Amino acid sequence: MGRERSRGAKRVLLVDDDPDVHALIRFHLELDGFEVVVAVDGDRALELVRLEEPDLVLLDLTLPGLGGIEVLTALKADEATERIPVFLLTARTAPEDERAAAEAGAAGYLTKPFDPRELTRRLADFLREDGELSAG
Repeated sequence: MGRERSRGAKRVLLVDDDPDVHALIRFHLELDGFEVVVAVDGDRALELVRLEEPDLVLLDLTLPGLGGIEVLTALKADEATERIPVFLLTARTAPEDERAAAEAGAAGYLTKPFDPRELTRRLADFLREDGELSAG
């Protein structure tokens, strides 16, 4: 269903409404061999997750239209997308936000500001471990 991906490349759907965040994250992820698809709002994210079939979704909590928790809840409620890991990337640091994300099914919760190299490493490590668990 989705477009063909580069040999062995993991595809990340980045959902954030800040173009500076897109540029920074895309640069570092592509440098490490990821393919990056960008959505700027929750509605487009739900469209792209079906079209692009990402290996992981990196989702801002605060978005125009559908918010991050609503997008996460919709992804986890759909059989076609429930197994796609979702990491939230947000400036919100309140424990209740992190708890709500975990309860909705987030695989991880990362806060802004962030070190882009650390972000890339965490996502790569997670996908590697997730692939090993799925294969074994």
